[in-house]
Amino acid sequence: MHSIESTYEKIGGDRTVRRIVEAFYPRVQQHPLLKPLFPEDLEPVKEKQYRFLTQFLGGPPLYTSIHGHPMLRARHLRFPITPQRAQAWLQCMAEALDEVGVTGEARDEMWNRLVIAAHHMVNTPDEAGD
Repeated sequence: MHSIESTYEKIGGDRTVRRIVEAFYPRVQQHPLLKPLFPEDLEPVKEKQYRFLTQFLGGPPLYTSIHGHPMLRARHLRFPITPQRAQAWLQCMAEALDEVGVTGEARDEMWNRLVIAAHHMVNTPDEAGD
């Protein structure tokens, strides 16, 4: 019997997820729409993102084992996530995936799920005139 390989395995597992997180957060810190939403010390945020992405992509349930169910939208409601911010987040992630070299079918699978998640997080309309 052949087991189906997860997206996590297809992109290279733990090492690749770590590299994505390390490539992603410097971009977030530089982005004018995203920077205000994040604390100065990104280490705890990066660790949570690493655990979340590992689980989200089909790897070990690192996030749930420590933090419980992800409940993404509920956990992010205190932050004003606009459509523009969701798009900015996706742009930073796309650049991180490019930097790390995630390509092909695995990238498409990952990207499709990230787009759905990012749009699900929107809880505030864009400012008029932006």
